[in-house]
Amino acid sequence: MTKRPSPISATVDFDADGVQHGFHGDEYEGITSLLKLSSALKAEDVTGRVIIVPCMNTPAVMAGKRTSGLDGGNLNRSFPGDPDGTVTEKIADYFTRVMVPMCDVVLDLHSGGRTLDIIPFGASHVLEDAEQQRQALAGAKAFGAPYAMMMFELDAAALFDTAVESQGKIFVATELGGGGTSTPESMAITERGVRNFLIHYGLMVGQVEMPEAPQVYLDMPDASCYVQSEHSGVLELCHALGERVEKGEVVARVFDPTRSGTPPVAYHAARSGVLAARRHPARVNMGDTIAVIADVVDSLD
Repeated sequence: MTKRPSPISATVDFDADGVQHGFHGDEYEGITSLLKLSSALKAEDVTGRVIIVPCMNTPAVMAGKRTSGLDGGNLNRSFPGDPDGTVTEKIADYFTRVMVPMCDVVLDLHSGGRTLDIIPFGASHVLEDAEQQRQALAGAKAFGAPYAMMMFELDAAALFDTAVESQGKIFVATELGGGGTSTPESMAITERGVRNFLIHYGLMVGQVEMPEAPQVYLDMPDASCYVQSEHSGVLELCHALGERVEKGEVVARVFDPTRSGTPPVAYHAARSGVLAARRHPARVNMGDTIAVIADVVDSLD
């Protein structure tokens, strides 16, 4: 197992870094940027070791779906995994026992896939270890997306995030768009962010490049940030992505397509903030996340 990194500076030499995506096979910013990086990054440009995994869940990537085409497993809900389990559980176990111990810092690239559209941000979590949290938050900011977030996860126990953080590693998460595609804008943010990450943690020489506009800081303190559907039907979203939402406002309506003339069910914001994520398809089922609202804050420190 590699040693824990010392405090972040531009000259720290980490033993290894993991840059990975392809948990969900319909989230393309991370997959595409890492496939490009794997053919462009030169050994002489790297200090230490960079481990690039464009497709953690290859069956899902080949199927173009969020879940595995072999067993239907959601890799990012399968940690720490099981060496005697399903294909998806075996993949999770391999990363938990083999790949994560090889790394000091991990960058996990996500987007909304076919079901969500999300503002581009780098994120970290509240951790018991204050120094581990500080280093992860610094990396989330240095990723250089338009937003940086302290993120609250639902069902965190089975996430890759928890598998990495529980081993004392520095973990930076991202969300970079969605809709089951990528755009020139989302790709530019992702590629710049990966390079910034490597530079920030001393794995490449260079200067971190931040966006021209000041970075916006967001906080998700608890589960009230999530608006989830209790009905199935046709979804009407009332706010644009990145728009300000006030507590109590209607953020969405769900219509029953089998009962014309029936009033829709209105969903209200439980807090004020920015619409950080929204459902992408208009068809919605019970339990689907409709919207995510994050607080705008002056500082995350």
